[in-house]
Amino acid sequence: MTRPIRLAIVRQKYSPHGGAERFVARALHALSARAALNVTLLAREWQDGIDGAWRHEKIDPPYAGRLGRDRGFARAAQRRFGDFDLVQSHERIPGAAVFRAGDGVHAGWLEQQARVQGLTGKLTRILSPYHHYLLAAEDEMFRHPALRMVICNSRIVRNEIAGRFGVADDKLVLVYNGVDTELFHPGLARHRVAERRARNIPDDAPLLAFVGSGFARKGVATALAAVQPYPELHLLVAGRDKNAARYRRRAETLGIASRVHFLDAVADVKPIYGAADALVLPTLYDPFPNVCVEALACGLPVFTSPMCGAADWIADERNGWINDALDVEGYRRAIGTWLARRDDWPALRAAARATAEPHTLAAMARELEVLYARLLAAS
Repeated sequence: MTRPIRLAIVRQKYSPHGGAERFVARALHALSARAALNVTLLAREWQDGIDGAWRHEKIDPPYAGRLGRDRGFARAAQRRFGDFDLVQSHERIPGAAVFRAGDGVHAGWLEQQARVQGLTGKLTRILSPYHHYLLAAEDEMFRHPALRMVICNSRIVRNEIAGRFGVADDKLVLVYNGVDTELFHPGLARHRVAERRARNIPDDAPLLAFVGSGFARKGVATALAAVQPYPELHLLVAGRDKNAARYRRRAETLGIASRVHFLDAVADVKPIYGAADALVLPTLYDPFPNVCVEALACGLPVFTSPMCGAADWIADERNGWINDALDVEGYRRAIGTWLARRDDWPALRAAARATAEPHTLAAMARELEVLYARLLAAS
């Protein structure tokens, strides 16, 4: 009888509000349920009681500062790589056989970030030892001889890795994020009335949901400006940001504070999807945010940017709209078109749901297991 594949998944820290971490949690649940895999999670910290049929090995060397934190974890994890048949890293650590590029390409993110930074921010970024470390680790990882496969979660990421680092096409595999289509579904509209009344949002008012932490990257400023011209339109912002007060003041300046609802981060986003009519995420850079997969599964059209991996799934005016993250007028026009087509909303919702339906957690797990078996057979 063939023994299970000993698979290590490496992710330094789990945050309940991080999209990449939520993917790891879902992948672990799906993968560890399959008899062909014996899964170990190598992590510094795994919070909130997340567990399952996998083993958690804590790697927590002492450190000072975030550079010391990342470098120390990487070195300690590397020392464990030889104890497994396959190592799939979700961190930029050279030497793993499989890298899942769930966080995208750091160099690409820095280029997008520079679009909204002032001179001080740009100088800080250029001189930062931490960014220099990540860029060097990323370059070494993609050129390391041990790397056999890069799992990309969108075509944006795949093309960027191929172009920047010259990784061969046969090493780049596209595996989209899976979603629990039974947990996220149009039936969550049962929360619509209660959730809206709790936020003082009229039952029949058009409502856009924004879900995500890190407002500058995710595009809250663009979302606020985009909803301004439409007095009937409400925006619900569920996410955490250290500068949240600045965005609240911006809503007041725009004269829309009464119809913009800031919730901070929420433990359960399902009622938010159930209350909303669409999702808006004008993100500067997002390899493939889980919120887009979840929203589509709930039947919500998605307004997002071409630097969001979910753009792979969006067909303009069928299940969403795509505009540059800083193109306020483009978002305004798209939202105006959506509002004018209210009679078509049922068709838009059905198209959104149909887009997500093939991408279940089970389908994702099957794709990954086939990949691992192929890698082992080749070796």
